[in-house]
Amino acid sequence: MNSVSADALDARTAKSDEDRIYSKVTWRLVPFLLLCYIVAYLDRVNVGFAKLQMLQDLNFSEAVYGLGAGIFFIGYFIFEVPSNIILHKVGARIWIARVMFTWAIVSAAMMFVTTPGMFYLLRFLLGLAEAGLFPGVILYLTYWYPAQRRGKIIAMFMTGIPLAGVIGGPISGWILHAMGGVNGWAGWQWLFLLEALPSFILGFFVLGYLDNGIKTAKWLTQEEKDVLSTNVTNDARQVASHSLRDGFTNPKVWLLCGIYFFFIMGLYGVGFWLPTLIKDSGVSDPLVIGILTVLPYAIAAIAMVWVGHSSDAHRERRWHIVWPGIIGTIGWLCVVQVGHSNVALAMAALTAATVGVLTTLSQFWCLPTAILSGAAVATGVAVVNSTGNLAGFVSPYVIGWIVDKTHSTNIGVYTLAASLLIGCLLPLVLSKKLVNR
Repeated sequence: MNSVSADALDARTAKSDEDRIYSKVTWRLVPFLLLCYIVAYLDRVNVGFAKLQMLQDLNFSEAVYGLGAGIFFIGYFIFEVPSNIILHKVGARIWIARVMFTWAIVSAAMMFVTTPGMFYLLRFLLGLAEAGLFPGVILYLTYWYPAQRRGKIIAMFMTGIPLAGVIGGPISGWILHAMGGVNGWAGWQWLFLLEALPSFILGFFVLGYLDNGIKTAKWLTQEEKDVLSTNVTNDARQVASHSLRDGFTNPKVWLLCGIYFFFIMGLYGVGFWLPTLIKDSGVSDPLVIGILTVLPYAIAAIAMVWVGHSSDAHRERRWHIVWPGIIGTIGWLCVVQVGHSNVALAMAALTAATVGVLTTLSQFWCLPTAILSGAAVATGVAVVNSTGNLAGFVSPYVIGWIVDKTHSTNIGVYTLAASLLIGCLLPLVLSKKLVNR
């Protein structure tokens, strides 16, 4: 009896020590990676705020805007897999810094756009520059955490999307409201310049702060490194797909590409059109629009972390994707019904849609890292992210075309609702045993 009690006590002590180590890792890595993703995502979607002034100043149509917003993802698609393979070989520190420097320069150059051709070219180059950051970080997290701990960690990292909205919305609205005419530049020109600066500065911090992996982390003791390395190694043994080739050839990777494609349709419906949808509900001041975007994003950030914690605690992934997706679908449908009549009801519907979209996305990224390990994660995550993100091209272009033709966003929003519903039901095809790790 005493022996059993002693063994139980030892197990609890070991678990407590392990939790302490992972807490140390999380506080070291996640806030910094989160900050990098916030500024990256802001640079990607601030064109949605620039649109409020840019289209009139440059005489661009909604279709021109939609194509320019979406062409980012063609460049993103082309360089995503090569970028992740390079990161896996040269290390996260140098490659993530490179990503941040180049996208900051291209994003700032957007202030000089005068023609549709320049708009398309710079958005394409921005996609090339930023390719690799998000899947690179997802890959990087697999170097530190086993599958059963990734749900909450990935959710915490992906709160960068709503936090970019919480922080970026009011800032973007203020820049458009206050900076127009300063030094002879329009508000949207200042928007691109000022919001590119944090990315460039953070690139230098990446070089000095980020470690390539457990072995090079000087802030860990050897005992702590051994615990982390053992857990990651044991976790990898449970997965059949390890090689670079597996990331391309595993059929489940291509199913994940389809799921992610439908989710991304909904994501960039939020990212590129949320300011416009709020404006359509009866709000005209860019500063007020920016402030109102805080609500959907703030609640989404809370929901993402809460659902991520629940997903890890229950070792269940599929239904933690399905139910938020259904809530988001209902939110999009309600946007059509109430979006033009009442600001309060429109904001409630947009909040439900945003919560659903972002929560499904954060939980989705538990699936590829449960199915793949080793070098296969580098290619598989990049293949899923790049292929799925082609929806980032389709979504804004199609919606822009629809708005030009119908002078209404309703059909476009119905398309977003249908895409999210399809995407959230497809994970039920995957084996429960396979993904619930």
